[in-house]
Amino acid sequence: MRVISANVNGIRSAERKGFFEWLKGQQTDVVCLQETKSQEDQLSQAHHYPAGYHCHYFDAQKKGYSGVALYCLRKPDRIIRGLGKGFEDMDAEGRFIQADFGRLSVISLYLPSGSSGDERQQVKFGFMERFTTVLEHMRRQRREYILCGDWNIVHKEIDIRNWKGNQKNSGCLPEERAWLDRLFGPLGFVDAFRVVNQQPEQYTWWSNRGQARAKNVGWRIDYQVVTPGLRDKVLAAQIYREQRFSDHAPLIMEYSL
Repeated sequence: MRVISANVNGIRSAERKGFFEWLKGQQTDVVCLQETKSQEDQLSQAHHYPAGYHCHYFDAQKKGYSGVALYCLRKPDRIIRGLGKGFEDMDAEGRFIQADFGRLSVISLYLPSGSSGDERQQVKFGFMERFTTVLEHMRRQRREYILCGDWNIVHKEIDIRNWKGNQKNSGCLPEERAWLDRLFGPLGFVDAFRVVNQQPEQYTWWSNRGQARAKNVGWRIDYQVVTPGLRDKVLAAQIYREQRFSDHAPLIMEYSL
């Protein structure tokens, strides 16, 4: 099973940069997109609904903002848009969509960013606290989960080029990284990429400033997070950098499922 996660930073922009042409050759079972930044009525059937896939979008209410999507080769048994009660504010921003296939669920997730200021950082912290209960509930289910997306947090020093210089910046705050420690510790989830790749400088996002991408001054903030029953099913991981579709690079994972 091949799963791609990609923050496209505007699906129409990514399409113009060749994302969907590239996708045709990927032989992928599930594609998880974040930051689509479009309403479905703005999308073209010819360009934004790849042939052979069951395509599902969950848009933000605000135009040109956030939004997630799933493209599934096999028809899902069920699609869940949003997190429901207690998450009305985040569901209005289009941050969670889930496809169920038998006892497997694949999710496209877009965590809030706090980089615009203190107010949004508090929104981010609030989401993290509430989402912990969702993660705990998932672990109690007799299901396996693959949560793909832009988590907007680096986990360890190996995951960011400028570790010391970013300790006070959103996405690298000690409180945020401690939350990932909890996710990959007591909560029992697994960072699927690190199961098969322990190398440094494996980044998925680069600032648009100062030739950061060319110099590989990046952050690894895009993950495929899996339940522990899938740890031994992880076969391969790749960060695709050859073409630039957005400020993020697609994360491609293969599982023996």
